[in-house]
Amino acid sequence: MTPPYGLWWAQIRAVIRLEMKKTFFARRGLWVYLLALAPVLLFMGRAIDLMRVRETRLALATAHPVSAETLQSIDTGMTIDEVIGKLGEPDSRRTFGRRRRGPVVMMSYTDGQDDYTFTFIDDELRDINRRDHPSLQQDSLIYATVFQFFYLRLAIFFGCVGIFMNLFRGELVDKSLHFYLLAPIRREVLVVGKYLAGLIATVVIFTTSTALQLWMLLLPYDASAYLAGAGWHHIAAYLGVTALACLGYGSVFLAAGLLVRNPIIPAATVLLWESLVMFLPAALKKISVIFYLQSLCPVVAPPDRDMNPLLALLVSNAKAPPAAWAITGLVVLTLVILALAGMRARRLEINYGTD
Repeated sequence: MTPPYGLWWAQIRAVIRLEMKKTFFARRGLWVYLLALAPVLLFMGRAIDLMRVRETRLALATAHPVSAETLQSIDTGMTIDEVIGKLGEPDSRRTFGRRRRGPVVMMSYTDGQDDYTFTFIDDELRDINRRDHPSLQQDSLIYATVFQFFYLRLAIFFGCVGIFMNLFRGELVDKSLHFYLLAPIRREVLVVGKYLAGLIATVVIFTTSTALQLWMLLLPYDASAYLAGAGWHHIAAYLGVTALACLGYGSVFLAAGLLVRNPIIPAATVLLWESLVMFLPAALKKISVIFYLQSLCPVVAPPDRDMNPLLALLVSNAKAPPAAWAITGLVVLTLVILALAGMRARRLEINYGTD
């Protein structure tokens, strides 16, 4: 007998329609939006600060123009009068209490791009501190770190916990799962329908957040050169990795919602496993979601300089798979987990008295 694929697909669409409103607007899942919004607010604050600092520097440079070459010609050992003779009056001047070797005077200048602070002790220039204006390349590394170590490992991770774990457990809490189980629909079809509803919700929420983060990242800069180069490829890669993170973690926590009653236990277990991936042998790395996601990120996050040297010795380096293999591996891992979830759903029985 030919399987009724048309009927199954119609039932999947029906389940998705029923689940979408509950998935997007469930009160118990509103905190997911806060997780997605947090990095947007972080980069928005940085963008506003960078634009404010840039305007201040340009205003100072316009009122008191000093070229970068003149600023770079200042050497230690010069006196305050010699520096003022070459640069003019400083933008700001601070004098600190006297020391045995004389008062400490700090004078600040800017060329509109970089800030220079000259420190004088007893009327002698002892230190020159140059603070470069942040660049898009530097901020791209900052974004890569936030994306890989906060957004993927925490925000999307716990967002998928909140949405996918509740697809079945939420129905048990609301005492409404029996309506699905009494309907003439295969349990595997129900699992697929609920999974796709959760996947659509998480992809929409978190890819929107990713797009807003990247917009805030580029807002303070002239990004035309960046976009003309590898910029659009990086943007597409970050959006794709975000969607794949929802795909992988979603399947894990949908299956967990069918297997256990307490979501804390599987969430803590998976979080511990994903956190230990860097220390695992290459073969074990391949059964984690984060291994495939990090290999697809367009910018490699710099290592943690503060890591304990003993822990650094335990880090296991595995060659990142090609993009096609990474995507295939993640999709295969997802399909295997969904198949196991479908098998578990066929034996699912409910007892609201114990749940």
